[in-house]
Amino acid sequence: MNKQDEYVAKMKKQIDEWNADLKQLKAKADEAKGDAKARYEQEIEKLRDQMQAASAKLDEIKGAGQDQWDKLVTEFEKLGDAFKHSYNYFKSQL
Repeated sequence: MNKQDEYVAKMKKQIDEWNADLKQLKAKADEAKGDAKARYEQEIEKLRDQMQAASAKLDEIKGAGQDQWDKLVTEFEKLGDAFKHSYNYFKSQL
């Protein structure tokens, strides 16, 4: 397995972990009532959108040539950092 394949596998695993984290947040949000529940669901949807953007970027990375590799990895990592920040903030609000 080359360096690129290893990176893609590692990031795929990270996205799977984010999916699991979102499921846990969704379960907590489902316990909320009224306005809080609606707000939590909106935040979860935003997180889901961020995760989907990261997943799409990972798909781009899979098909990228060496000339695009560094740029796409940097973009993916920015998306990942944004997701982690949003996730941690939302989790702290529950």
